[in-house]
Amino acid sequence: MATIWFLSLLFLSCILLAAFTHKKRRKNQQPPSPPGFPIIGNLHQLGELPHQSLWSLSKTYGPVMLLKLGSVPTVIVSSSETAKQALKIHDLHCCSRPSLAGARELSYNYLDIAFSPFDDYWKELRRICVQELFSAKRVHSIQPIKEEEVRKLIDSATESATQKSPVNLNEKFLDLTASVVYKAAFGLSFHSTVLNNDGFDKLIREAFLFLGSFSASNFFPNGGWIIDWLTGLQGRREKSVRDLDAFYEQMFDLHKQENKQGVEDFVDLLLRLEKEETVLG
Repeated sequence: MATIWFLSLLFLSCILLAAFTHKKRRKNQQPPSPPGFPIIGNLHQLGELPHQSLWSLSKTYGPVMLLKLGSVPTVIVSSSETAKQALKIHDLHCCSRPSLAGARELSYNYLDIAFSPFDDYWKELRRICVQELFSAKRVHSIQPIKEEEVRKLIDSATESATQKSPVNLNEKFLDLTASVVYKAAFGLSFHSTVLNNDGFDKLIREAFLFLGSFSASNFFPNGGWIIDWLTGLQGRREKSVRDLDAFYEQMFDLHKQENKQGVEDFVDLLLRLEKEETVLG
């Protein structure tokens, strides 16, 4: 009986030693990490300017460090060499964007090329963009649009200078960008859509706010939505998606009703690809 007990204790000791060694080895393989608090991890160390906070932490913990943002482990790289490792040498392992609540809702569950994970669907999107949207022929086709809108901007600035009235360059350049994108993508001016100048400005700013501001769902996937709901962020996000839906529906309806002539815009391209896929399918 004593021999059996001795062998059993020896067996359990070997298991505990193996588990301890594995845990220690796994810990040594992880990048250095600043100490954090329970639940929130290292969120309190980000500050109002996260990029400066991360740079300050990297001076202590090195160019590769591990932070726990809520319940989400995050590896931070902060040197040119480590960035090259992540973005060029090991790009296939690092090219997918993180799953963010705002991006998921605004992109219809990651269906756009910016937030879609690296898979066959993304490769097909990239093929369409390279061959149809960002081709040299497509870029050259919108050159007259850019020249016309820049000329309007110069005329507007000249008139303001003549009248000695101040010019809001932020507003003017946003208006210029919106006009070029609208005419190239939709074939019309945004002033004639459900999103006039002020509406477009507000909706774009709201969308960027949802993509870049703090959302509890991003750091606490299991229960963060409750905080977003209590703060009103979720409701505002849903309203922004509804406003975008209304705009998209108007664009598709206008292009389906009209028998357009001339340069094919982006919506025309999408409708053509959809029709070709239906015929081929």
